[in-house]
Amino acid sequence: MSINNFDVNAAARKDSGVFGLPFSVEESELVLIPVPWEVTTSYGGGTSRGPDAILQASKQVDLFDADKGDFFKKGIAILDESADVHAWNDAGRMLAQKIIAQEDDVTDEMFGKINAYSDQLNQYVYAETKRLLSSGKKVGVVGGDHSVPFGAILAFLEKYPKMGVLHFDAHADMRNAYEGFEHSHASIMHNIIAKTSLQKLVQVGIRDFCEEEADLIKAHPERIKTFFDADLSDAKMQGESWDSLCDKIVAALPKEVYVSFDIDGLDPRFCPNTGTPVPGGLDWREALYLLKKVARSGRQIIGFDLNEVSPGLSESEWDANVGARLLYQLCGWVLT
Repeated sequence: MSINNFDVNAAARKDSGVFGLPFSVEESELVLIPVPWEVTTSYGGGTSRGPDAILQASKQVDLFDADKGDFFKKGIAILDESADVHAWNDAGRMLAQKIIAQEDDVTDEMFGKINAYSDQLNQYVYAETKRLLSSGKKVGVVGGDHSVPFGAILAFLEKYPKMGVLHFDAHADMRNAYEGFEHSHASIMHNIIAKTSLQKLVQVGIRDFCEEEADLIKAHPERIKTFFDADLSDAKMQGESWDSLCDKIVAALPKEVYVSFDIDGLDPRFCPNTGTPVPGGLDWREALYLLKKVARSGRQIIGFDLNEVSPGLSESEWDANVGARLLYQLCGWVLT
């Protein structure tokens, strides 16, 4: 089916793509990379099932958008999940669970194997992102736990060396090799700061962090600007508007912005099955308003990752529903 024959008001067809759209990867301006990964997840699980759950829920998303118009006509498609990534995830997860449970038979070799699987994952995401960017596509990554976008950010930095990262999260993700895992979901931003050329990281919603992370943030005031959830909440209680607070967040960003969105940055009523939910956080409309302010400030949202969506064990698809709608908004601001 071509876009000319596509009924925007109809229910999604069984053979449709993400958001019920008819586009192939070749026809799409924006391509999504699903990464079913949760090797180092240390609390709640299920994020490896997140990309597929989001894909299925996305077919219930209405495409009309009063802010951004019919951006979907530029084409959005999602790659098939990689069999290799599934295999690495299953093998690495089996080993990591023994370490996380502090079992007696843990060996240094096990850590080495897990870190090797993570390296393979990083290389895969890097190669796919670079391939798509080189072919003129815009790219979004759909995780998986929050360790997955490391390779994508490396590839984006090669094309956009002056870009900044806008990081939505409950956690600072600044731990060094958490639980012995070099590429832990709790270490993604530490690795970005320590191992890449990124010059500006702006964090929003952070409310759960350790002393080591606080010290790292303080040690890099030029590279890291963190808007802690407690400070944002206090300012709102004292009468400052969210619009004014967003202006301060946006002012810290360079012209080209990559968004790294851990869904637990939202209030956990929107994502109760995410791996490490934390009380507090951004309201749905606050998060969307901030994205709008970034895009309308003259800055360009060049790409993104969305992580830590877990469908949970119940039949409710609430987390995937929220994840799919957030994904659609991220797609829109990249394509607008």
